[in-house]
Formats: sequence, C-alpha cells, structure tokens
Amino acid sequence: MRSLLFVPADSERKFARARASGADALILDLEDSVAAVRRPEARRLLRGFLDGGRDGQRLFVRINSLAAEDALHDLAAVMPGRPDGVVLPKATPDDLARLDHYLDALEVAGRLPRGGTHVIAIATETAAGVFSLGHYRGVTARLEALTWGAEDLAALLGAVNRRPDGAYDDTFRLARALCLLAAQAAGVAAVDTIHADFRNEAALAEECRAAARAGFTAKMAIHPAQVGPINAAFSPGEEDLAWARGVIAAFAANPDAGTIGVAGRMVDRPHLVLAERILARAGQGRAGQG
Repeated sequence: MRSLLFVPADSERKFARARASGADALILDLEDSVAAVRRPEARRLLRGFLDGGRDGQRLFVRINSLAAEDALHDLAAVMPGRPDGVVLPKATPDDLARLDHYLDALEVAGRLPRGGTHVIAIATETAAGVFSLGHYRGVTARLEALTWGAEDLAALLGAVNRRPDGAYDDTFRLARALCLLAAQAAGVAAVDTIHADFRNEAALAEECRAAARAGFTAKMAIHPAQVGPINAAFSPGEEDLAWARGVIAAFAANPDAGTIGVAGRMVDRPHLVLAERILARAGQGRAGQG
C-alpha cells in the first residue's frame, strides 16, 4: 500500500468519490469525521458499502477509541461485512492486545477466518501512546502497520503542531521519528500521517518525498486529490529500480562478497537489503519488512 484515503462513513457520495480516487486502501471513518449523533447511520451505510465488494481496494474501518463505548458498537456493526482491517486510534500496545481479543471473538461468532482482520495502529495521539511505542513487537500478528497523528496530540497538549514555516515543531518531529523506528522494531509498515492543507499540492509532494526518503512506505490522505501525488512519491522510479536490480545482480554473481562495486560506487550488505525493499515496494521482488 502506498496511499490510504480517509472517507467519512456517513456519506455515500464520498464513498463513490473514494472508489474512483486510485487510492490503494480506503479508511472508512467512524471516529473524528462523524458526529456522535450520526454514527448509527454511518455504521449502516458503511456495512452496505462493505457488502458491495472490494473492487481492488483494501477497506479498513477506523473505529472509535477503545476508551469510548462506541468502539464495541462499531466493531459489532462492521465485522460481519468482513473489512480487510481496523484502524485503531489513540492506540497503546495494551489497546492493541484488547482489540485482538475482541476481533478473535467476533471472527469466531461470524465464522470469519481467524486472524484475518488486520490492524493499523495510530500510535502517537496521546502522550502514553508516544511513551509506549517500543512495545508493539509480538503483541499480535494482526498488526500490519504503525502510523502517527499530529492533530490529536496537538489538541491534547494545547499546541500548534507546525511552525510558521510549515515544518513540524520538535514534539511532533520526535513522535514521527519514534513511530518510524517503532514500526521497524515491530516488523511492520510505517505509514506517514496526513497533510492537512489538501489544496497545497507542492507542500504535499515535498512532504511525501521526505517521508519516502526517511523510510515510510505509505501516507494517509484526507482528500481524493492527494492520492495521485502520494502514489507517485511512494512508487520507486526507474532510476531507483535500475540501481536496485544492479545491486541484487552484483551480489547474486558474488555471493561471498561483503562489499562490491556497482556503477562506480561501493555498496555493502545494507545496500542489498535496501535494494530488495525497493523491488518489493514495486511488486518485483520478495516481500520486504515494512
């Protein structure tokens, strides 16, 4: 996955636009973008959408925080529709373990494949979440990705998350970096957070490029217009693919080498790992971690 588009679950019109967006995955949202009074209707509409098929896109559902009673209502309503996964907001590893138990029970009750519902955890929306980032490994095989959020954390702190020049302030840069490292430690994908100014395509494109350079493999979107730039940034270019193929070929021809010259530059085993990841992202190699 490169792009994950948030879609308010109370709007059939937005479902249709999301279908045509080109996003690799949709996050059908029952949390922040849906008012509490609208959630029963949103669950009904979302279930109908899930029953309508996948059409090549993966479908995730963002439920409400497990601290809220709405979360169990969300799960009970949508699990019979067999979503590909659940997005867990305001997450901690303890919340993930609890969600794993809930999903076990709902899958058994619904005669669904055991463990088939994946989880993406939004892991930095609370201070406790930030401090527990290093403890996701081994909690559940359902965990597919970690992502981070700047908006809820800013609200919690009473802070503005970006500086006047548009760069994230230090607390939020720290949360982002720790999320990236936590995903690698847990052996899952690292997904970058949204770019809230959806009309500023240049800033979005630069943020996507920076995230890809840092090691994120995907980014969340809040508007269909963001999907194209995100997909472009997280798809390896021909130059990257050519370099990766060259590195892999060089080590295949010299399996005992620790360091080898490729196109006039010396590369070593970490470069081989990077080359394999690049081809895996392009769907041309074995699946790589994250």
